[in-house]
Order: sequence, then C-alpha cells, then structure tokens
Amino acid sequence: MTRNDGADTASAPTSDTGAPGTVAVAVAADVPGDVVPGVTVAEVAVPELTAPGVPVPGRDTELADSRLRASLSPSRAGDFKTCPLLYRLRSIDRIPEAQTPDQARGTLVHAVLERLFDLDAQARTPEAAREMVTPEWDRLVAEAPGLAGIVTEDGLPGFLTSAGELLDGYFTMEDPQRLAPAERECLVSVDVDEGRLQLRGFIDRLDVAPGGEIRVVDYKTGGAPREAFESRALFQLKFYALVLWRTRGVVPSVLRLIYLKDREICDFRPDEEELARFERTVIALWAAINRARETGDFRPTPSRLCAWCAHQALCPEFGGTTPPYPEGMGAIGAVVAAPAGAAG
Repeated sequence: MTRNDGADTASAPTSDTGAPGTVAVAVAADVPGDVVPGVTVAEVAVPELTAPGVPVPGRDTELADSRLRASLSPSRAGDFKTCPLLYRLRSIDRIPEAQTPDQARGTLVHAVLERLFDLDAQARTPEAAREMVTPEWDRLVAEAPGLAGIVTEDGLPGFLTSAGELLDGYFTMEDPQRLAPAERECLVSVDVDEGRLQLRGFIDRLDVAPGGEIRVVDYKTGGAPREAFESRALFQLKFYALVLWRTRGVVPSVLRLIYLKDREICDFRPDEEELARFERTVIALWAAINRARETGDFRPTPSRLCAWCAHQALCPEFGGTTPPYPEGMGAIGAVVAAPAGAAG
C-alpha cells in the first residue's frame, strides 16, 4: 500500500516496488486518462461501520438473505476476523445498533460524492458540493427517517458544516472535473469455491481507463488506518479486487482508499498470485463461520476494538449475557475443511 496526501495527478499506474501487501510511503500513481468509474461500499472500516439498526437506502434489500445463503461481504468477514461474537450478533441475531453522528456524517458525505458526478464536469466544484449537503441530508432522512433522531436540531448546523469540511478535503486530493466514473455505489458479486459461496459488496467508485485498467476507489470519513485498523482496510480492498478479478478477468491496477479527514490517499496494487491466495483465505474463513453456525459457538475475542463495540451489554467479556442462539441458523450447506495452504 502506498500513501500520499497531495493533489491527484493523472499518470500511468506503476508496478508495485515491494512485495504484495507491503506498506510504503510514496506518491500514489493514477489510472491513466481522464476516465474514472465508480463503485461504492458504505460498509466502512471500524469505527465507521454501517450500523445494522439504521437501514441504508438501496442496500438492505440486496443483502437481506445473508442469513439464509452462503454469502459474505467484506464488513461481515471483517467482523468474524475481529470477533466471532460480533459477527453473530450483527449477521445472525441482527441486534439493532444505534447509529452515531459520525456514521450518519459518513453516509451523508458518501451520498454527496456519489451525486457530485451527476453534474457536468465543470460544475464539480467545492462550492457545488457544499450546496448539495443540506438537500442530500433531507433526502436521506426522507428515505430513512431513523436518521433524523441521530442529530439534534441544535446540532444540525454544525453537523452539516463538518460534512462540508470533509468534502473540502476531497478536492485537495482529486480533481473530479477530470474524472468520468464508470460506476458508483455499485453492488458487485461473484460465486467462488465451485459456487458454494457468494462474495458481494458495494464499491464507492470504479474507474476504468481507456486501456482497460481498473481503479477501485473507496471513501473513508474517519482517519487513516493505524495499527489494528490497517489490516481491516487492506482486507476490504483485496475483497473487492478478488470479486472484480473473478467477474471481469482483470486484476485492478490500483485499489485506492481516500481518507477525507486526514486528506490522505492510500493505494494498493495487487497481483493474481496474491488474489488467488486471498481467495483461499476467504473460503477458509467461510468454513470457520459455517462450523461456528453449526455449533452455535461464536466466542468473543477481546481487543482494543471493543471500545467501539455497541454490544458490550451482550458480551460475557464485559459481564453481559449473550442471548440464546436463534433456531434454524445452523450451517449452510456442507461444512468443509479449510483449503490446503489457506492463510489465517
């Protein structure tokens, strides 16, 4: 993964100078040309995870069958890697979580950045983005009334102002007037493991250059990842790259995380060998999830991430009592052993 915090420049993608998955500080290269497509996943890294208790317009319907079929998103896979009990409470019990103002702000900023590209190229200015903040918030509240109670009336002006400040940060890193996203806020999916598991997720923006190179862009409204958050963000990027590779036959040239708060870009350049290893890892992860579903044994894994968990009252590590395991939520299909060579 490479990082830069300067303005975006259009240049040909370069090969990764380090081993796949290594982190280095460098100037991030761009997909060549002025064509930028867009795909979105609002399931973002901790601590700005989409709260299951507050529906995200347009997403919950497509993901509603995740308890009944073998399917996995980067967020839910990340939950199980972080803490199996967290996965259970979110994906199987579906315990509602109160969304925070920070999460609501992230939803709003994502919505503005998506609709920014509906404007003519020359109209995509910081001023135009700021003018979209209030109308987009009103639209989101109309579609998901539960958002209205997250921000008090007295706090709304400051909330909207802070969203505008994050959008200002975006314009210091990319010039949207030069981009033409192919897809935005798009659901992508693929079946792996001989059709036994579906991988799916939403990508914020997908950029496709005239030569066919693909850049995946994901916006983050929290700070750039540090320590425990780094691996989760990288896992999410590889997840998207794997789906695109298997569905389009092309390994993305660049996987880009744009951290609006810190005004920092993190780029990662995968290769086929690494994605093949990652696919085995994901299949092994699903096998572990399925074994846990069969036994109902989803044990908590305490870590510093517990500080952001909304389910401490249901966690035995915090003196809570976990509810009985729901009936009918056993393994989906055959519980298989982890593939040989799969990494943990």
